[in-house]
Amino acid sequence: MALHDDDADDGGGIPEWVVTFGDMMSLLLTFFIMLVSLSEIKEQEEYQAMVESMTRRFGYDSALQSFAPGQAKPRNSQIAKIANEGRARRLQTTMGGDKADAPTGDNPRVRIMRPPEIAETGAAVFFPEGHATLNDEARRDLDILARRFRGQPQKIEVRGHTSRKPLPENSAYHTHWELAFARCWNTYQYLVGKGIDPRRIRISQAGFFEPLHLVASPLAQRQNPRVEVFMLDEVVSDLMGTKEQQEERYTDGDFP
Repeated sequence: MALHDDDADDGGGIPEWVVTFGDMMSLLLTFFIMLVSLSEIKEQEEYQAMVESMTRRFGYDSALQSFAPGQAKPRNSQIAKIANEGRARRLQTTMGGDKADAPTGDNPRVRIMRPPEIAETGAAVFFPEGHATLNDEARRDLDILARRFRGQPQKIEVRGHTSRKPLPENSAYHTHWELAFARCWNTYQYLVGKGIDPRRIRISQAGFFEPLHLVASPLAQRQNPRVEVFMLDEVVSDLMGTKEQQEERYTDGDFP
């Protein structure tokens, strides 16, 4: 009987270590496939869905709670998880975009124009080199911004920019500052015509001192002649009069 068992072992099956080795190679192959897939993220929604799925499967947040004594588990980790999942479902959040209405639809060219403590939201409209006239694309972008900004109390800054390219001899503008202001003025008039309170708008110019791109690429350089329109973290009524005058006006019920 023992001889029969030895013959069976010699004639069939594979060593047990081969199975373990095969599992390890399969895991390594899967790991490297994931590395290659994540090396260039093209679909943000699919990527965020994968991250959420892995988080749920591995249970990282839940595992952390098991170290806390007692029955009352901390909730802040779950709240952060819910908040992250909500933001993750927005289109191209990591690139500054938002699934809400934006100047270019589902692939917005929206970015935070200034640090968060100064600006809330905004976008840029672009101009042909040496010109200050709003084209059809710029008007469409401003229409969307006007709908988002209309009826709110915050100040709006319209900031003009130009490229470093010298102005042509027959240009209607003597300096880059004049060109930047002309772009701001046309933008201002268009926003006021769309129902924006003119008291909310502040015009400023940066000329060619704040280029959006420094590279020599022609495509990138065409984005430097622009006007940035962004909403500030300032309320119009708070900038009218001294603090004492503001308190007196509010007490009398006379709101601007």
